[in-house]
Amino acid sequence: MTFNTALAAASFIIAVAFGLSTFDRWLRRHRPHELAWTIALGLFAIASLALWWAEARGWSSATFRVFFLFGAVINVPWLALGTVYLLAGQRTGRIVSQCLLVFSGFSAGIILTAPMKDAINPTELPQGSDLFSALPRILAAVGSSIPALVIFGGAIWSVWRVLRGANPALSSTVQRHVTSAPKLAIGNALIALGAATLSASGTLSGRLGKDTAFAVTLMVGIAILFAGFLVASTATQSPTVKRSAELFR
Repeated sequence: MTFNTALAAASFIIAVAFGLSTFDRWLRRHRPHELAWTIALGLFAIASLALWWAEARGWSSATFRVFFLFGAVINVPWLALGTVYLLAGQRTGRIVSQCLLVFSGFSAGIILTAPMKDAINPTELPQGSDLFSALPRILAAVGSSIPALVIFGGAIWSVWRVLRGANPALSSTVQRHVTSAPKLAIGNALIALGAATLSASGTLSGRLGKDTAFAVTLMVGIAILFAGFLVASTATQSPTVKRSAELFR
């Protein structure tokens, strides 16, 4: 077992544990943001499993397509959907979720069928820019950058609002009952750090190599997000939604 294989295996285990935690909370409370996080962690687990398999057995067209789709395009948007539900309320969350379903289906169709420009080296992490045409790369850029900004910005917003003693949400229809402001601030800071870490593979690739940089940032980023979730989840009670006439239109 290589170092990269061990990192990919660890990422898979952490993603599964994280996903089971959010799934358990969703079963008990049926909050839509927890279902969105559960879906996102399931996608992270699939991407980690593809990376684990590829590092152990060699890259192929099938493993790279799965890894690219679930690891670079559609996983972070579903994680960001949880942030949208949590901060902006169910109406905005439902609109975004419908758009995200279309984006996910379209991306899956494109990436699983797009022709590759060259053969894959089984011993090295392939680059989408070397294999795919413009559209799959655009989908990856949109799916990774904008949702990461939503997660990072939402976490920073929550920290700022908590430190001011205000409601840590964007919408006045969402009321989150904070039981421990320091814990919520620390949890959201960890979530922001985790989102930033997942985007840092390019920075580390020059020092560690492409495969190792991605494996390290994937494992560390997921672990930090999990830690932030665990801390933040103990700092709030169930959010209540004001049943105004606007919500029933």
